[in-house]
Amino acid sequence: MSSNKNNKLTPEQKKFQQFAETKIPKRRVLKNCMRAFLIGGLICIFDQALQFMFIKYFSFTDETAGNPASAILIIIAALLTGFGVFDHIAQWAGAGTSVPITGFANSIASAAIEHRTEGYVLGVGSNMFKVAGAVITFGVFSAFVVSILSIVIKWLGGM
Repeated sequence: MSSNKNNKLTPEQKKFQQFAETKIPKRRVLKNCMRAFLIGGLICIFDQALQFMFIKYFSFTDETAGNPASAILIIIAALLTGFGVFDHIAQWAGAGTSVPITGFANSIASAAIEHRTEGYVLGVGSNMFKVAGAVITFGVFSAFVVSILSIVIKWLGGM
């Protein structure tokens, strides 16, 4: 399809298109992947360190230490979003900051901040869940489907 478009261009347009292609910055895929891996890994290491801290100092178990550690990540991501720091980190790290918990907290907090002038209910509340609603709905639906499948598999295994 693009070759058909190129055939209809005038010589001046072709010359300009070649000139424009030389000026387009090249994507630094390897560099961006390394940054994303570094920041995403650091977020995960920090979360793991929080879990170890809850296990060692607060007598949590392996199963229960994840919840308060995740809550702390959510609070930190929301605070960094509110102070405008998360955007700078995300600009540099790219996809590395979209580790599910921190990316989700950032999307909700930024939607709430953006619409706060419209009021708490119609601005913050409704717009915050426009972003989060799809994720929450998908999560609840997925959990429902997985639990039904688990029940069916256990039932079939007992026959």
